Amino acid sequence: MKNFVLSLFLGFICWGSGIAQQDAMFTKYMFNSLSFNPAFAGSPEYMSVRLLYRNQWWGIEGAPVTQTFSIHSPVSERVGLGLGIVNDEIGATGSTSLNTSYAYRIPFGAGKLSVGLQAGVMNWRADWSVLNFKDPIEMDQSFMEETPNYWLLNFGAGLFYYTPKYYVGFSVPRLFNNDLRRDIPTEADEWARQYRHYYLTAGGVFEINGPALIFKPSILIKTVGLLGDFTPASSNPTRVGAPTEFDIDLSLMFYEALWVGVSFRSAFEARAFGGDSSFDSADIWVSYYLMNGVRIGAAYDYTLTRLQEFANGSFELMLGYDFSYKSRKLEHIRYF
Repeated sequence: MKNFVLSLFLGFICWGSGIAQQDAMFTKYMFNSLSFNPAFAGSPEYMSVRLLYRNQWWGIEGAPVTQTFSIHSPVSERVGLGLGIVNDEIGATGSTSLNTSYAYRIPFGAGKLSVGLQAGVMNWRADWSVLNFKDPIEMDQSFMEETPNYWLLNFGAGLFYYTPKYYVGFSVPRLFNNDLRRDIPTEADEWARQYRHYYLTAGGVFEINGPALIFKPSILIKTVGLLGDFTPASSNPTRVGAPTEFDIDLSLMFYEALWVGVSFRSAFEARAFGGDSSFDSADIWVSYYLMNGVRIGAAYDYTLTRLQEFANGSFELMLGYDFSYKSRKLEHIRYF
């Protein structure tokens, strides 16, 4: 069964990159915003460092494992800079990305509008020799290059509007659709590529009992091919669209220290592709602020698909440090 699942993953990645979303998934996305929106750089008004580890579908051989590191800070009243590293392994493939972010923040109404740009490079690699093939590997031209290893340049952009009480953001972390199958004389090179992912985020903060009890709802929507990369056509039925994924999160923060949340992840396809929807996971998470600025956190996803029969769910661990977390210059704790 493990080999079957691994083959399923690789079928999505190698043959039709557009079928499945390619970017790493995070339950604690609200604490890792720089990984998908460069406009977030410097928005907390102090330097912030994050380390995050995710083990998805724990117990299944070849399931995704992701590590991220990010650091960002304001460098002037209007400019924020950031650096992010993401390492992602799934099956016989892996990728490591290094991105730099620049954000220019403009006072707008009750908050600030941040415009972000991102430049980075990704190392994408694979080792097809670890797979079990029904037929000899030499018979499939798609695997002519047994250990492909590519360096891919890319750029991204984003918008982030935030006030002390709410925020909304939109971003495209990769603008180029880089090919992942080079020098292969088959149609596979048309499908196997990086595709643009579009992110929409929003959230708010509501005081239930002053700073002693805070309610914070948020949502993340992620989609692929927003501008027509995936359009149904009878002449090309193999090009199907990835479902749009959304995460809904509800959390409570106690005394500006203990943060507890629950979330629900699901996905739906556009009506043009049948309009089907699927429940992915129900999640719980906790985060704790220490008085010295250290932040620790953990999350667990209970899988709602048939993969639960073979996996032990997914989990994340987070460690962070916020410089000047309790600075007197700040009137409020930053909730996002």
